[in-house]
Amino acid sequence: MTTILAIAVFGAVGCVARYLLAGWVYALAGRAFPWGTLAVNVIGAFLIGLIMEAALRTTLMSQELRLGLTIGFLGGFTTFSTFSYETFNLLEDGEFFSASLNILASVALCLVGTWAGIMAARQL
Repeated sequence: MTTILAIAVFGAVGCVARYLLAGWVYALAGRAFPWGTLAVNVIGAFLIGLIMEAALRTTLMSQELRLGLTIGFLGGFTTFSTFSYETFNLLEDGEFFSASLNILASVALCLVGTWAGIMAARQL
């Protein structure tokens, strides 16, 4: 039961964090390109690499905390469905360059983010 509670609480925090971070990025960069979603997904990719590597290689966190952070927080924080919807809208609007850039940047930067998180955790 503590695992389910951790996932629920961290999930709620992740949703609010996504809303606040994406809103802040959009306020800075505008909405011509889905910068807020990209930022959230790249940060989420970094965090899952960091958390999973740290959790599986060290005794820094319990299984409940790891599940709360990855399934809960990051599940609420990252936004693949939003990424898909925004990319579809770009395609539908004929913004093929922006749609392609969003796909390439999201995949490449999220992979780099995950790698960076794993490398950071290995320094612990």
